[in-house]
Amino acid sequence: MARAPAPKSAASAKAKTASRTPDVSIVVPVYNEEGAAPDLAREIAAAFKGRAFEIVFVDDASTDATRAVLTALMTDIPQLRVLGHRKNAGQSRAVRTGVLEARGAIVVTLDGDGQNDPADAPRLVDRLGAGPARLGLIGGERKKRQDSLSKKYASRIANAARRAMLNDQTNDAGCGLKVFRRDAFLRLPFFDHLHRYLPAMMLREGYEVAFEPVNHRHRTTGVSKYNNLGRLWVSFSDMSGVMWLQRRGRNPQGWDES
Repeated sequence: MARAPAPKSAASAKAKTASRTPDVSIVVPVYNEEGAAPDLAREIAAAFKGRAFEIVFVDDASTDATRAVLTALMTDIPQLRVLGHRKNAGQSRAVRTGVLEARGAIVVTLDGDGQNDPADAPRLVDRLGAGPARLGLIGGERKKRQDSLSKKYASRIANAARRAMLNDQTNDAGCGLKVFRRDAFLRLPFFDHLHRYLPAMMLREGYEVAFEPVNHRHRTTGVSKYNNLGRLWVSFSDMSGVMWLQRRGRNPQGWDES
């Protein structure tokens, strides 16, 4: 009687997955999201099933069990990687850490609170992949936002001011769901809150940007890490710096080698 093959261990499955270079890296910055992070990781894995992908969660020195609950999931999701900052450094730095460690040529970012719907991400990836090399980023635009009226009102003011001042073609800078080319991102100057100005910085570097409507969901666990007035004030402060970078960005429109 033939013996049934031994089941593959989680470690061997993880090693096999790690040996295959992913096409897409999904980077998720998290801070104190122990309630949202595990379900989000499972949703991402389901959305990208059948593709070559990795999921890179970056824990920005959480004070709860975020890193522990994610690490425990690594046996069930072999594509999952968990990085941890030694000191809290903010969302933009967490995104940059994830992109630096990403192995895929295309990077997806989602907020760690679960309000972005991972089911939308493959569609944005496909649009970027089908586009020309000069298309650097596809941004999500949240439809039927599931936020408070005060947050939506503050966001509307900030978006209108930013479009007028930066001419960045963006209607929803606060949407965490974005897809971009890793090499394009690494050409951009880094500064705190860069994640909100990626379209402007991509345009400055000579890339094109485009946008797709995406779903938006209620936060079901945890608390927001931002307040409306603080976010609005920081936005206006940041825009002066972004405008400075735009004024000093001289683009040669490519180059040739003799």
